Amino acid sequence: MKKNLAEFIGTFWLVLGGCGSAVLAAGFPDVGIGLLGVSLAFGLTVITIAYGLGHISGAHLNPAVTVGLYMGGRIPMKEVFPYIVSQILGGIAAAGVLYFIVTGNGSEIGGFAANGYGDHSPGGYSLQAAILTEFVMTFMFLMVILGATDARAPKGFAGLAIGLMLTLIHLISIPVTNTSVNPARSISQALFVGDWALSQLWVFIIVPIAGAAVAGMVYKYFEKD
Repeated sequence: MKKNLAEFIGTFWLVLGGCGSAVLAAGFPDVGIGLLGVSLAFGLTVITIAYGLGHISGAHLNPAVTVGLYMGGRIPMKEVFPYIVSQILGGIAAAGVLYFIVTGNGSEIGGFAANGYGDHSPGGYSLQAAILTEFVMTFMFLMVILGATDARAPKGFAGLAIGLMLTLIHLISIPVTNTSVNPARSISQALFVGDWALSQLWVFIIVPIAGAAVAGMVYKYFEKD
């Protein structure tokens, strides 16, 4: 229960901090933080939770990460489903809080930082581009996570490496899909946007999980004698 609660709180902070920065601060007149600021915000949420709660649950904060760690032999199957449920619920709770904040001045939620492709991609990128981007970004994310948390890696730097990796991923892929690499983050925003966000949600559930699973298998190969 403690691990699941830590995953709930951690994913709550990831969605609130990352998506909140995109919805509230990215385009704020004259002093908006822009793409760079949003990318950094997502990375900072991971760094802060990794060092704050990572010693309790591992700070997965992401169903794809949990699946990738399982495929890499790092966690038992019994932890996978409870972690994923906790992450999704934490994301939805954060989106709910963000919804009330955003509408607190009478504003509409708009795109609400939801992930999309085609007409709903920030740069108008195709479904094929979205699939390739989400797969590769999640694959590389898991390679860094698995490597940084390897027993042979330098101690104490995993949270920093993982947070900076997520920042880099956002710098690359926000224009393509608004960056998912995290089904919990995508589900939470899509539930409030509805309509197109729900119809395109499958991409941001299936593809990141597939990329993470492949990365888990690849890194497991590296660990063999």
